[in-house]
Amino acid sequence: MIRPKPCDELSTLTAIKTAAVYVCEECVKTGATWVHLRTCQTCGKTHCCDSSPNKHATKHFLATQHPVVSSAEPGEQWVWCFVHEQMAGY
Repeated sequence: MIRPKPCDELSTLTAIKTAAVYVCEECVKTGATWVHLRTCQTCGKTHCCDSSPNKHATKHFLATQHPVVSSAEPGEQWVWCFVHEQMAGY
């Protein structure tokens, strides 16, 4: 299978920002829960994934247009581009 070339947002990453804390910053403010965490590669904030009730990582993208998140889950090494709906491992 031929894999598509990673989009510019993914192919230009030079370093991966990791979670400073392993909590969804927005869920903590409201007392909500989350399933998995994602770290914004533009600003470094960590938010919950789309499997979580509040989908704060997607809401952060929609509000800021910060295009790429990485998984903040232990053992996972991938990034996701919201703009092109593309994933890449690292």
